[in-house]
Amino acid sequence: MQKTTHHFARRVNDLSESAIFRIGARAKALTHDGHDIVRLDAGEPDFNTPQGIIDAAKQALDDGFTRYTEIGGLPQLKDAIQRKLEIENHLHYSHEQIMHTCGAKQGLFNACLSLLGPGDEIVIPTPHWGTYPAIADIAAAKIVNVTTRYEDGFVLTPESLESALTDRTRVLILNSPNNPTGQVYSREDLAALGNVLLKYPNVVILSDDIYEHLRFSDVPYTNIVNVCPSLKNRTVVINGVSKAYAMTGWRVGFAAGPEDIIKEMQKLQGQTNSHTAAVSQVAATAALNGGLDEVKKMTQVFSDRAHQVADGLKKIERIKCLPAQGSFYCLPDFSPVIESLSDVNDDRELADWLLDELGIAMIPGSAFNAPGHMRLSFAANDQSIQKGLVRLKQAFA
Repeated sequence: MQKTTHHFARRVNDLSESAIFRIGARAKALTHDGHDIVRLDAGEPDFNTPQGIIDAAKQALDDGFTRYTEIGGLPQLKDAIQRKLEIENHLHYSHEQIMHTCGAKQGLFNACLSLLGPGDEIVIPTPHWGTYPAIADIAAAKIVNVTTRYEDGFVLTPESLESALTDRTRVLILNSPNNPTGQVYSREDLAALGNVLLKYPNVVILSDDIYEHLRFSDVPYTNIVNVCPSLKNRTVVINGVSKAYAMTGWRVGFAAGPEDIIKEMQKLQGQTNSHTAAVSQVAATAALNGGLDEVKKMTQVFSDRAHQVADGLKKIERIKCLPAQGSFYCLPDFSPVIESLSDVNDDRELADWLLDELGIAMIPGSAFNAPGHMRLSFAANDQSIQKGLVRLKQAFA
């Protein structure tokens, strides 16, 4: 058979392989071969979806929720999103200002492709989730990375933001609690950023709130709209049920924002995946209407694990880390470790070394524009976390 050479579109050729999936695949293969691998790489809760949500989905199938739905989402799902935003976030949106998406990732994708074109600038604070620049690349936008510092708690400062904004800036992404740092923006942090953004009326803010409920203090959650209501008419709030309700596989996110932006996002979605499964939408409705008792139980477990990790890393001189304030991640600085290993030159090589030599799976910080760091996920049981900390201490203390 004649060999065919396929020519791929630049938008695909320019995308890099996900380090998260690469490390995950290697860890899975090593485990399958009998190696004792500690998985500290996972980006999803290690809990099952609460039973009440599963029961609602089973009933939905019996009730015939197996057909197409409205592109923006089932009316009862929009009701639940609307109620959630009003009660939990004190934000008021009409049905026309709300849409469901196939996970929060598609909400971000819809927003960026609706707002960005070739040459438009998107400001992304780093470290950041690796999908942000990938979406921007697909939109042919110019990425402006703004480095946040350990000394500032990995939080974007108003001075850094102002230096990055131009008359070509169209989008700013804010993510709190943050993946991969586990840090949370305070009201004061957001107010300072809001004062800068008021001077740039053409900038739309994408507030990625997917880890909203996974916070380890009693301070009420705030996003930039809560702190700066005057920015509401140019902010899109992105959220979903994946992380807080342990529903990663159900693939339901949502977006709320100005009606004209939501309309364009919905138009784009109508020409791509249309909507997520009807049964998933019913399950998400049950999650949002079912209260936060199960969420609080899971969050308490994550909080306990965050303290366990912080205490363990504190005992390892060559590793420096800010304790996580939210999410289920932290971002230790492994630069001294890399310098001490003769056969390791960067965090990507360190990720493979940790797998091969210590049996620990973590994601290299370069995947989040944080070279020299490693993302440690504590979405793992206590035994695995303790085993991983012991191995790190024995190797690097």
